Amino acid sequence: MFTSATLKLTVWYLAILMTISLIFSVVIYTINYNEINLRLQSFEESIIEIQPGVYTDAFPSGLKGTRTAEVAVAAHQLVWALIWVNITVLVAGGLTSYFFARRTLAPIEKAHESQSRFTSDASHELRTPLAAMKTELEVAIRDKSPSAAELRETLASSLEEVNKLIQLSETLLTLSRLDHSGLEKNVVDVVALYQDKIADYKHESKRLELTSRKRALIEANPAAIKELIGILIENALKYSPPKSPIKVRIFEKRGFITFSISNEGKRIPAKHLPRLFDRFYRVDTSRSRGHENGYGLGLSIAKKIVDVHGGTIEAKSTDEATTFSWSLSAYKRLSALVTEK
Repeated sequence: MFTSATLKLTVWYLAILMTISLIFSVVIYTINYNEINLRLQSFEESIIEIQPGVYTDAFPSGLKGTRTAEVAVAAHQLVWALIWVNITVLVAGGLTSYFFARRTLAPIEKAHESQSRFTSDASHELRTPLAAMKTELEVAIRDKSPSAAELRETLASSLEEVNKLIQLSETLLTLSRLDHSGLEKNVVDVVALYQDKIADYKHESKRLELTSRKRALIEANPAAIKELIGILIENALKYSPPKSPIKVRIFEKRGFITFSISNEGKRIPAKHLPRLFDRFYRVDTSRSRGHENGYGLGLSIAKKIVDVHGGTIEAKSTDEATTFSWSLSAYKRLSALVTEK
């Protein structure tokens, strides 16, 4: 589809370019033809004025005939020069038009592929719990004399699948809101937000080892940053051995506040690292602990939160630990820039 669109756009670009080139060629030909004709006519008149009656010996056919012949030769040469120029424009313009057509359509093609992949992945994720519910309900219906315990078990299982669908829907809505709306920003302390967030992980808080400065101010949306911190904490808890330490660092470097969280566990191959923040992407579902498997959307939300705040996020993995880090501009750096202005 995009190959055809690229060719069509190339043809349109080239048509516009050649139209402009041909118009200029006609204008250049007209101007130069008239200029040559006028100059030769002026030359003829000057000879007649200086040596009247003598020019017939030098120009047996007459100056007018000679001028006409010279104008014709010059016009012929000019036409061929313009033809070669237009051929060059056609070839070079065709290649350039194709390049710019590809460049113009590349973001659209990327967005289309991303949307198609997202739709396909979302459909798959929705189909799985729905298929499980359908199977369980069909089995329950076929059982002519089900016991109360069996019915309760079927309902509980269906409710679990419904909760999964609700969670998936809410996550998709979160991504949609981040895609299409701005966030109100205030001056917030990352250290304080982290301390507030770990209150949600009372049973695992002892595993979280914090190394931090006293304050780390940024200009951001507090709720979004807390969500970002929570996503990375949950990710570290999910993909690390039970009771293993999780190291958190909050520091400032070169005018940026960086939040870094490291956990032990299976090394992530380098080829997967760039795609960890893609929606629905999971390296290996066996890395997480069974029922805690998610939908592969958490890190996508994390990246989107960082993106809307103009920051960066990255992942590194070695045999010793996997580390996720995000960085945003420090607030005092922004204040200094305003003061300088």
